Amino acid sequence: MNAQVISSEPKEISLSVTETDIGILYIIQHELLQDSNIDFAGVIVKHPLTNECWMRINSKSKPLGEIQKAADSAIKKADEFKQLFNSKIQVN
Repeated sequence: MNAQVISSEPKEISLSVTETDIGILYIIQHELLQDSNIDFAGVIVKHPLTNECWMRINSKSKPLGEIQKAADSAIKKADEFKQLFNSKIQVN
């Protein structure tokens, strides 16, 4: 996954993300929207043949820090799901 900042302001950031699956960005978007500091979080596929996605975040605080918190939260929840899934498989 590669990310580049398209534009950045104190309360808004736009990113171009390549070599990723849109599903990962949707999970981060979902985590962002759970935060009351986030006014907007959007993800689009720029063009299916280029494998480029764009993400824009508007927040009441630093948007880059909010992305980091959302990604950390998504990783934690994925790990919890993995542990739950593995515990159910080992029972059988």
